[in-house]
Amino acid sequence: MRALAELEAAIGTVPSAIVAFSGGVDSSLVAAAAARVLGDRSIAITAVSPALATGELDGARTVAGAVGIRHRAITTNELARDGYRRNAPDRCYHCKTELYGHLARLADNEGYAVVFSGANVDDLGDLRPGLRAATEHGVRHPLVEAGFRKVDVRRHAAALHIPSAEKPAMPCLASRIPYGTEVEAAVLAEIDRAESALRSLGYRELRVRHLGRTARVELGERDLANLNPERREAIVTAIVGAGYAEVEIDPEPLRSGSFSALRRIPITGIK
Repeated sequence: MRALAELEAAIGTVPSAIVAFSGGVDSSLVAAAAARVLGDRSIAITAVSPALATGELDGARTVAGAVGIRHRAITTNELARDGYRRNAPDRCYHCKTELYGHLARLADNEGYAVVFSGANVDDLGDLRPGLRAATEHGVRHPLVEAGFRKVDVRRHAAALHIPSAEKPAMPCLASRIPYGTEVEAAVLAEIDRAESALRSLGYRELRVRHLGRTARVELGERDLANLNPERREAIVTAIVGAGYAEVEIDPEPLRSGSFSALRRIPITGIK
């Protein structure tokens, strides 16, 4: 396990910093460490766009308050970028280029020395076009510099009583759209409505994958094991109410990156 002191040492090499802040556990730990080391010379910035799920901004504000870092929301417009809308496998590059461009300008205008991300060592082995955008904008990854893996992040977040310590990963809503299907604001809103409807039923680990007029629902292992006909019917009703015509419930538990090897599975409910 890596030590928090190593993370704080990496952060302490700069006089001031902006933290690209989603409110997830990774950026939350960076924000907490930045607040401890840099105090008011650090600020957490959350980007707001149609790809941000309902409730995520409020959650980020809550975490920022809990760890004692100043917080601000800015508006980004990745949908104005052709590369983002085309939704090729490098979509995240265009999204992060938009984000880091805004943050770099903010840093220049307000005198912050660097922009920090919440990337950790485990992220380096994945397909992460966003890391290329980070390099192009001089963004630093203090969790990587300190050798933190995801297990280290969650352990230290729990020890510091950070509210997002056990928060499931919540990538942007565009990640629910298969590569090659154009990203549109209306589609993002439909996905958001569907996922919000499932959260209102008590589900916490979930994805609603967008397959045209069909929604494919992925649930965490425990929720999937506890599904019964009544719960399945409630899921179908909620998703149809959000605007989809057909609903599939994936028989396998939620896993990241499932669209990289998209499988069609039997439909379990149609309305």
